[in-house]
Amino acid sequence: MLHPDLKSKDSISARAPEEALAEAVALGVALPGLDVVGHEVVPLPKTRAGTLFGSGKIEELAARIKANEIELVLIDGPVTPVQQRNLEKEWKVKILDRTGLILEIFSDRAATREGVLQVELAALSYQRTRLVRAWTHLERQRGGLGFVGGPGETQIEADRRAIDERINKIKTQLAKTVKTRELHRAARAKVPFPIVALVGYTNAGKSTLFNRLTGADVMVKDMLFATLDPTMRSVELPDGVEIIMSDTVGFISDLPTQLVAAFRATLEEVLSADLILHVRDISHPETDAQADDVRRILCDLGVDQEITTLEVWNKLDKLDAAGLEARQNTAAREERIFVTSALTGAGMEPLLEAISRDVTEATVSEDLRFGFDEGRKRAWLFEQDVVDSEDAAEDGFVLSVTWTATQKARFDKEFAAS
Repeated sequence: MLHPDLKSKDSISARAPEEALAEAVALGVALPGLDVVGHEVVPLPKTRAGTLFGSGKIEELAARIKANEIELVLIDGPVTPVQQRNLEKEWKVKILDRTGLILEIFSDRAATREGVLQVELAALSYQRTRLVRAWTHLERQRGGLGFVGGPGETQIEADRRAIDERINKIKTQLAKTVKTRELHRAARAKVPFPIVALVGYTNAGKSTLFNRLTGADVMVKDMLFATLDPTMRSVELPDGVEIIMSDTVGFISDLPTQLVAAFRATLEEVLSADLILHVRDISHPETDAQADDVRRILCDLGVDQEITTLEVWNKLDKLDAAGLEARQNTAAREERIFVTSALTGAGMEPLLEAISRDVTEATVSEDLRFGFDEGRKRAWLFEQDVVDSEDAAEDGFVLSVTWTATQKARFDKEFAAS
């Protein structure tokens, strides 16, 4: 595992190189069948367009790769198709960059039909620009996506045609699953249960917290991307309020753009959530940088910045006494921060009280008048189950509604251009 540490303004990573390397190693370990036998930070004064590294470093690494009989080199950063081809030629091993590794992990973890399709679509989009070797994995001869292994060479044009055909087929299949999910969401909209979505950096403890709050049995493992496919459960809070809680895939720095696009549909529950719990591993030395990455990805996904968000500073059981006191003092000054341990259950009561408080917004009743040409607005309000009664008027109809400020804001946003 190599982490290129580029010492310039367009650095591959803004994080401490040692922490970035540790995360990269964890990614490698997360993929079954890979044995990470060595890892190091490689300082880079500048990148080389054709080979990424300088000639001296390439020769040095080539000797070590040969001596240790390495079969695969993981590079924690972007590697262009040209760089990949040249490095594979020089080192006589296969090269996998950060994006390819994350795609492989996602492929291994996807459990639902839709998850498998989303990952394959992302992989196809990524690999289409990297036609420097065979697309043997299109035949699904093995698990994973085929970046790690596979014999043979095929013609680039034949590969590209096969990829495009497969992409079109997947998009058709995904369109059907989107329609099914829309029906499920419409059915849930008629049930007045607020949606609470868990988001956070991978391995922050979201699934452990989800299990703690819901009594579910979602897989929990000290491993990056242990959870991929989203899970939803109905939860009754201590004061009797019922909510729907959603556990989602964890985010990571430099998340491949192909995956952000592919999983946008899967993360629709976050887009329509009434409350977001941003779960952070507060014991991690890079917790602030991780939090910034999560916020950036949520913004890229188009999550409404007005959705109420609580920060859950998780894994307090991993803090020493001084660290715990400092975090608790900070949380005491901030209304929307809660220090917890999903593993031990510490801090759950104040968090549950805050969730209940935020999802039970005060409602207001008012009459809305619409013309006959505003049927879409009428339909939307009925879908949200906020209509108490309807009366006819000379020029349209009058709806008596009872709704929250959040619902009203969504209505205004939905029909802002109307």
